Amino acid sequence: MSDFYTGKKVLVTGGAGFIGSHVVEMLVERGAHVTVPVRSTTKTDFLDSVRDRISIVEADLRDRPRVDALMQGQEIVMNLAAAKGGGIAHSMKHHGSLFRDNMQPYLQVLDAAREAEVERFLVVSSACVYSREASNHALESEGFLGVPEAANAGYGWSKRMEEYVGQAYAAEFGMKVAIARMYNGYGPRDDFFAEYNHVIPGLIKRIFEGENPLVVWGTGTQTRSFIYVTDFARGILQVCEKYAVADPLNIGSDEEISIGDLAHLLIELSGKEVKVEFDTTKPDGPLRRSADTSRAFEKIGFRTEVPLREGLKKSIEWYQANKPQ
Repeated sequence: MSDFYTGKKVLVTGGAGFIGSHVVEMLVERGAHVTVPVRSTTKTDFLDSVRDRISIVEADLRDRPRVDALMQGQEIVMNLAAAKGGGIAHSMKHHGSLFRDNMQPYLQVLDAAREAEVERFLVVSSACVYSREASNHALESEGFLGVPEAANAGYGWSKRMEEYVGQAYAAEFGMKVAIARMYNGYGPRDDFFAEYNHVIPGLIKRIFEGENPLVVWGTGTQTRSFIYVTDFARGILQVCEKYAVADPLNIGSDEEISIGDLAHLLIELSGKEVKVEFDTTKPDGPLRRSADTSRAFEKIGFRTEVPLREGLKKSIEWYQANKPQ
């Protein structure tokens, strides 16, 4: 384990959330001094295991004076705060607000980090930047090819712009900026219980609530790469440590699965007998979104460690232990 983070003062926006809480735990394990800004309404239960070893402070990231105060003395800023895209249904209805709610706080946090001369800044981007024109295993160089997939347009454009502004600030102001272009994360603490959620927590919840037949949007032939949350968090830390050169790296899994096969696998792991129906009147979203992670291995030595089947088992176990009684 690298000692890069030992003793470092690290601000993690979005640190109380699904991915962020795992990042915070890893930083604490590596000896960092972590600050997590939260809104007054934000739940912080996911940080219980490290609560006495971090600083949790109330702050609205749209409030520039408050953000300026947060930056004082920080050495690294990891910007994981993001508007919740949920699944396709939610994203399709909220392109404008998703773009706004990503960009407003991001610009405040990035510019405040610049003024405070923070040593390095991590941009957490997304595979939603890719268009249908990108190759089957999307290369980082194709991130601005065409336009983002229509179903995720607002979110995809916001992540493109976060990358762009991060690169522009690095060029103009000499900031050390790392850009992690993340694929679909899943695992314990995911948003299983929200009205709108991503495909894996959504399917798990509906299977265990007894939906039969299980209705899956689209044809089921669309494919995705999913990355388990601890691999996701470790990838973020490695990019920030080893590649702060304003050049995006894909962080994802080499495993690829169709949504139809994913539904059947989750049913198998649940031990239930459930039929699957595909609603072809609903959109597939991108027909293929798989990760080319060759540059991540080349530049920072990143490889995933948790196979999909194992990660899904752990996700189901977490859901069963935490679902409302």
